[in-house]
Amino acid sequence: MSLKSRTAIVTGSTSGIGLAVARAFAREGANVVINGFGDAAAIEAERAGIEKEFGVKAVYSSADMSKGPEIRAMVADAEKTFGAVDVLVNNAGIQHVAPIEEFPPEKWELIIAINLMAAFHAMAAVIPGMKARKWGRIISTASAHSKVASPFKSAYVSAKHGIDGLTKTAALELATFGVTVNCISPGYVWTPLVEKQIPDTMAARGLTREQVINDVLLTAQPTKQFVTVDEVAALACFLCTDAAAQITGANLSMDGGWTAA
Repeated sequence: MSLKSRTAIVTGSTSGIGLAVARAFAREGANVVINGFGDAAAIEAERAGIEKEFGVKAVYSSADMSKGPEIRAMVADAEKTFGAVDVLVNNAGIQHVAPIEEFPPEKWELIIAINLMAAFHAMAAVIPGMKARKWGRIISTASAHSKVASPFKSAYVSAKHGIDGLTKTAALELATFGVTVNCISPGYVWTPLVEKQIPDTMAARGLTREQVINDVLLTAQPTKQFVTVDEVAALACFLCTDAAAQITGANLSMDGGWTAA
C-alpha cells in the first residue's frame, strides 16, 4: 500500500492517536498536514521529524477546531499548498465529565463543536475536491462511546453518536464518487494522557497501579489490554487502500470486546 503523492489532513495530530496516524501516512509516502495545540517547539520538532524521517512534506496548521471558518481555511490552504486533499482524518476531541444537571453549557457546546461540528466543517470543505477527482478517504476517530454510553459523559457520548450518523450519511452521499467514509471506534487507548491519570487515581482511590489499570481503566474491555495508537493508525492506513474500497459507512470497533455484548 502506498499513499505516495497523496495529501492527508489529520486533525488533533500533535500527539496521541492523531500523531501516530499522521506518521503512519507519512511512512506510506503521503504529505501530511498536522494540527493541534501544544508547545510550539515540540510541534515543530514533530513536524520536522516527519519530513526528515519519511522524506515527505509536512506542514502545521494551528486552526482552532471549535471555529468553522478556521477549519475551512485549513483545508483551502492545504489544497493551495499541495493541489489536493485526498485523505481527511477527523481526530480532534476533548472530554469533560459531569452529571447532566451540573454540566456547564459552555463545556457542552465546546465538546460538540470540537468533537462533531469540526468533522462536519472539514468534510464539507474536502468533499468537492474529492468528488471532482473521484477518489477520497474520510476517516473519523469515534469511540466505543459512539455505540454505548457511560454516565457523566453526556456531551462526549452525544458527539460520538453524532460522528457515527454523520459518517453513514456522508458514505451514502459519496457512494458513487470513489470516496469512502468510515469511523474507527477505539476503547481505551494507551496515550500519555491516560498514563498521567494513573498516579492521581492511585492516590484518590488507594489502589495499586495494576488495580487502576485493570479495575478502573480497563474494566469495560474484556481483553484487559489497551488499544495502541499504532493499531489505530494501521487500521486508518488499511482504509486508504484499494482493498478497502468497498468499506464505507462502517463504524469499526477496536475496543477489546467492550461493545461485543
